[in-house]
Amino acid sequence: MPELPEAETIVRDLRGRVPGHTVVSTRVLRLDLLAKGLTARRFDKMLKGRRIEGVERRGKNVVLVFDGGVRLIINLGMTGRVVTSDGARAGEMRHIGAELDLDDGRRILYDDARRFGNLDVRDAAGWAARDAELGTEPLSDAHTGAHLYELTRRSITPIRNWLLDQRRLAGVGNIYAVEALYRAGIRPSRRAKTLTKREAWLLRDTLRAVLQESIDRRGTTISDYRDADGQNGEFASQLEAYGREGRPCHRCGTRIKRVVLSNRSAFYCPKCQK
Repeated sequence: MPELPEAETIVRDLRGRVPGHTVVSTRVLRLDLLAKGLTARRFDKMLKGRRIEGVERRGKNVVLVFDGGVRLIINLGMTGRVVTSDGARAGEMRHIGAELDLDDGRRILYDDARRFGNLDVRDAAGWAARDAELGTEPLSDAHTGAHLYELTRRSITPIRNWLLDQRRLAGVGNIYAVEALYRAGIRPSRRAKTLTKREAWLLRDTLRAVLQESIDRRGTTISDYRDADGQNGEFASQLEAYGREGRPCHRCGTRIKRVVLSNRSAFYCPKCQK
């Protein structure tokens, strides 16, 4: 957390605010947030004086695109937030790790309480290499049921864990994997290669649906996530499985169970997800 819908919400917010503006200075307040080998001096050198041409999302990453093909890649980790200084609750940010000063007097602020996030700056070639490390976008036309079925054929990994592998699907995290599997009636602990073609298509559809619904509600705030205004997302009230251990299934009334897979909790209905 944050996952694809949260990153997408932030990207859409920033897209209407920062393109066309130039970075006049930068400040890195938490050096441990910088990618390996990246110094505060190089961070400033690569971004200062550059014009923001666009804002994109790749997987769970917020990507600021600058002139010359330079990109600032912001991985939000567990508690990362990207806000603009004119946001309604920007003044509440208490763990600011980096700032970009813009030519209109505003600032882009990266706030991260637990500092599991990451800031990286790449030129065009470096970004191409980084992009190639990530899997298919689950909301793209390339992500079909047939594609999902073929990718899972040789994997004995539990399907919940498989969905979290960013080299396979870029942007899916635990919350939305659990929700998609619940809707598809697939138990999180099933081996990926046991999915049938019908189940692969169904999972593809439920995953797309839950991601889009969360985007429409501006993401899921359970504890730390905030949008670019510092506001909470509204999808938490729609969760049907995640975090509902011991509560009745919305379909059949059976109590939701929790299972730990690779040290992370997954939630499922033992009746609906056989």
